[in-house]
Amino acid sequence: MVKIGLTGGIGTGKTYLSAHFRDMGIPVYYADEEAKKLYRQPEFLREMRQAFPDERLWLPDETLDMNELAKSFADENFLQRLSRFVHPFVMRDFESWAAQQNTPAVMMESAILFEYDLISSFDKIIVADAPEALRIRRILARNPHLTEADIRERMSRQMSQEEKCSRADLVVCTGETYREGIVIHNS
Repeated sequence: MVKIGLTGGIGTGKTYLSAHFRDMGIPVYYADEEAKKLYRQPEFLREMRQAFPDERLWLPDETLDMNELAKSFADENFLQRLSRFVHPFVMRDFESWAAQQNTPAVMMESAILFEYDLISSFDKIIVADAPEALRIRRILARNPHLTEADIRERMSRQMSQEEKCSRADLVVCTGETYREGIVIHNS
């Protein structure tokens, strides 16, 4: 089974592109969605409580306070520590999920495959790419509560698109609009 990693910065069209792979019969594992499910699993929460005993994250009944967790994301050091904690769980879940698929290929969509050195788990890495101005327009359209400054700040926390594209096995440019089609080129 070929394992494909699909990555790219915010607004590059990863989810749009992954839908085309699903249409071709390649199952797609959405890392962000699956990571969120972890916060409802008792085993994960037990280990997280040990790794992050900070009282502000935990309610008196020892359940995770999701509002406090969300506030903590503003702390870059905390976010890095949390990501290093969460990613092994996500990768184990992906491997288990992939083993259950009866297809010649599977795909994981994740914005941070390079940032957390997850690429060794994949046979091929595809990077979705789009011009920055288009990325900002796409993000604003689906998140009208964000400002352009908010979006640029989020982009600044991710590896640059140029770096991601230089590391890819394949770069897929998603065009000026989602409806214009896809241009594919090898990096």
